Amino acid sequence: MAIYLPELDPAQLWFPPVERALGQPDGLLAMGGDLSVARLTLAYRSGIFPWFSDGDPLLWWSPATRAIFAPASLKFNRTLRKTWQRSALSLTLNHAFDEVVRGCAAPRKNQPETWILPPMQQAYQRLHQHGHAHSIEVWQDQQLVGGLYGIVVGGLFCGESMFNRVPDAAKFALLALQQHLSRYAAGWIDCQIPNPFLQQLGAGTIDRPHYLSLLQQQAKISSPHDHWQPKWLSLANG
Repeated sequence: MAIYLPELDPAQLWFPPVERALGQPDGLLAMGGDLSVARLTLAYRSGIFPWFSDGDPLLWWSPATRAIFAPASLKFNRTLRKTWQRSALSLTLNHAFDEVVRGCAAPRKNQPETWILPPMQQAYQRLHQHGHAHSIEVWQDQQLVGGLYGIVVGGLFCGESMFNRVPDAAKFALLALQQHLSRYAAGWIDCQIPNPFLQQLGAGTIDRPHYLSLLQQQAKISSPHDHWQPKWLSLANG
């Protein structure tokens, strides 16, 4: 069955209303446009994100159901504390953004292809240079073994991707992210599309209208001027 998608003009900065997104495939809203800083920041502030495979046009999505970590939903439980103590891992913020993006884009055992294509990598590197995108890094013996990256919209962190090279590295990155975010905001983390791994960690789901309401509220929150500057992070036991 043929589907109609609005095609965005790179010269015009706009998106269709997210209520016009398709039901099948869920959330597909538009195609085309570009990956400029201005368009990407407008997208995230509108509840929209890009996602496309090699050979596809640039596609924009706003799914009917989002995966989201509510404040304080990520717990530094006894099992994770024991793993943390044994593994001699350390955490940083914005020390190696480009390396984290490359780590997320690398082929995986059950996912040989990636959607984080070179144009996407370059786009998020530009967002990082403009102070919109951030990374959490996990280190072991001075080697990068895990991490995540995403975009901040006020008090909401819109997660893009994460990776592990040692067990639980991504869990520690998520935990550190929520703790760091909660120092000036409630600690909401948007994970876009639900999957078993996120749900196992405690991610819930939220429908589009409630997500847009949350996004509007969180977009009004400002972070302290130095909050996202590169630094070492620690994990609190709470």
